[in-house]
Amino acid sequence: MKLKTRLVIAFFIIIMVPFLMFGIILLSFTRYRVAVQNNYGVTITLDSITDSMKIISNSTQEVYEKLQEQIADDVEVFLDTEYLDAINRELSERYSYLLVRLGEELYYNGLNEEVEVSSILENLPSFHEAGEVTDVSTYIGEDTQAFVRQLDVEFEDGSEGSIFIVSPVGRIVRQTAKLFQNLVLAVAVILVFTAFIMIIWIYTGVNVPLKKLSEATHRIKEKDFDFEIEVKGHDEISMLCRDFDDMKRQLKMQEEEKESFDRQNKELISNISHDLKTPITAVKGYVEGIMDGVADTPEKMDRYIRTIYIKANDMDRLINELTFYSKIDTNRIPYNFNKIDAVEYFDDCAEEVGLEMHEREIRFSYINNVEIGTLVIADAEQLKRVINNIIGNSIKYMDKPRKEVQLHVFDAGDYVQAEIEDNGKGIENKDLVNIFNRFYRTDLSRNSSQGGSGIGLSIVRKIIEDHGGRIWATSKVGEGTTMHFLIRKYVLNNSAQQ
Repeated sequence: MKLKTRLVIAFFIIIMVPFLMFGIILLSFTRYRVAVQNNYGVTITLDSITDSMKIISNSTQEVYEKLQEQIADDVEVFLDTEYLDAINRELSERYSYLLVRLGEELYYNGLNEEVEVSSILENLPSFHEAGEVTDVSTYIGEDTQAFVRQLDVEFEDGSEGSIFIVSPVGRIVRQTAKLFQNLVLAVAVILVFTAFIMIIWIYTGVNVPLKKLSEATHRIKEKDFDFEIEVKGHDEISMLCRDFDDMKRQLKMQEEEKESFDRQNKELISNISHDLKTPITAVKGYVEGIMDGVADTPEKMDRYIRTIYIKANDMDRLINELTFYSKIDTNRIPYNFNKIDAVEYFDDCAEEVGLEMHEREIRFSYINNVEIGTLVIADAEQLKRVINNIIGNSIKYMDKPRKEVQLHVFDAGDYVQAEIEDNGKGIENKDLVNIFNRFYRTDLSRNSSQGGSGIGLSIVRKIIEDHGGRIWATSKVGEGTTMHFLIRKYVLNNSAQQ
């Protein structure tokens, strides 16, 4: 359940609780009304509940009328204590009691015997004080307030007497206080229960997923990403947990990429160290040969110097690869695209490559079937880097005594296609799809004494793709490998031709 929904429900609960308490008050009032009706024999209404005199008067009305009828029938019965006890028991059920006075003496006391008779007599109304029938409020004793109903009678012997129905206010007050206490207790219980339920409800809905998030945070802090936050709801916190889980998966991928990148960087450093060490060792050996006088003929001196030059070029190419590799990572490769004549450009490249192949004693052949005047859009320097990297890679892994490299350029519709073929050891089919990936080297190349940085072909692919072309390879193990790449032609649009 969404947090917004929970708050809305909580709001309505807060609104409804007062109505619920009001209903409980009405229920308690009904119970009080029934209790009073059972105890006093009267019906309590909202009009009469605020009039205490009326309540007590009504509660003893039935007994009062019964006594009036008895006076008319036989007044002498009020001298019979058994009859008076019966009347007193009936009044005690209505929280009242009976007193009978003869002259100035108290004849019958329905109250407990602990109360002094003299104190009661002093506070009772006099004979005919308020008429034949009266309801007056007076004090019995110093601290006890009671409602008194009085009936004056004359006996056959001429003596005077008064019959009193006394209803202590304290008992009614205790009943009212008990009702009030019950109402206060009910309100307190409802409020506490409602608050407790709402706290548990909201706390459970919020704390459980937050606890999961806290545990997940600690695990991520320890670089532990092999877990999943299980959520079932669609509320805001559940959505947060799902977003957190997505973030965790991304962090895991980034961590794996970082570990792979660090591993590749270590491998790169190792490969570069090997690649640099090989030409440096060769240069150092030939220089020492010159210094020691081993190159004692002009032919030897020329060969030594050319070899040093070739090895220096190898180191320069390797350093350029590293520099270019850093630009690939930051996507800051400098391009200078221009319209280039495909025939002239590849002829110049073939001439330069041919000289180097001759120095390495490698047979190089070049075929160009592109029509004269065909233009391509390319960066001449970066395209030359592509050709040099492919040929350099081919030379590095040649294993035959007679080494051959062929450059073939021909027309391919909207593209100019170039193929560089060698007669090296070849590449297995399972490795062909990966050779353009950064730092990837086949098993055969790993065992090669020539090393290899593993970034040359990834640079080639990046440059060709930035030119809007495509590169791929075909190979046969033991026979050689052919690298194919396409460069888009420059085509004039109709408006330009007109």
